[in-house]
Amino acid sequence: MVVDVHAPAASDAIVVRGLVKDFGDQRAVNAIDLTVPAGSFYGIVGPNGAGKTTTLSILAGLLRADAGEVEICGIDQAKNPLDAKRVMGVLPDRLRTFDRLTGRQLLHYYGLLRGLSADVIEKRSADLMRAFDLAGSVGRVVSDYSAGMTKKIMLAGAMIHSPRVLVLDEPFESVDPVSSAVILDILRAYVDHGGTVILSSHGMDLVERVCSRVAIIVGGEVLAEGTVDEVRAGQTLESRFVELSGGASEVEGLEWLHTFSD
Repeated sequence: MVVDVHAPAASDAIVVRGLVKDFGDQRAVNAIDLTVPAGSFYGIVGPNGAGKTTTLSILAGLLRADAGEVEICGIDQAKNPLDAKRVMGVLPDRLRTFDRLTGRQLLHYYGLLRGLSADVIEKRSADLMRAFDLAGSVGRVVSDYSAGMTKKIMLAGAMIHSPRVLVLDEPFESVDPVSSAVILDILRAYVDHGGTVILSSHGMDLVERVCSRVAIIVGGEVLAEGTVDEVRAGQTLESRFVELSGGASEVEGLEWLHTFSD
């Protein structure tokens, strides 16, 4: 499988400064600063509605920020959006794809969109399908795939042009442990060969285990950022996350739940 990143990498793959995004009177992203070193596995964690998906959507060029600056591999996203998108592969949170195509047809389409020749697409598609354990499903329409298989074929599509940066929103959600292990092995090999992965995840154990740096986002703001050891500050990442997110929720008023109706 092709995972080498051929162009020389800059010291930082992603630089975000003062990122702001409002939806009506709701501020989803509030002056976020992030720096993602090239060749790193970078995790973003936060509670539901914290602004993780909005932030990643802006980085991926799927959403326009109201303020702030984004550089992808030294490319100013606002001035050169197409150039910035060319060096990225994207796996969105809500999977939307042409699921009436077969797995083979979908990868071929992704390759054409990225300007690859037919023979390169055929070779890389075969490599990717084999690596993601999908070789036996190339002729099936994607709508018949399981959630894990759909996630894998879309990740394969995001990687087919050998991007320098992968932006992945919840890549392991609804994925079984076997498929998760396959995806993780491929992403680790990709990073080992110079690629950069930035992902969001609710799996604290996974982020703690595989990411070199992490940011905790709450209420659209970065409350902690650094190496995993720096962010967890002597605790588990999950404990630190709960602490920064405001602690456990109140359960007062639910006493009636302890008196059973039968």
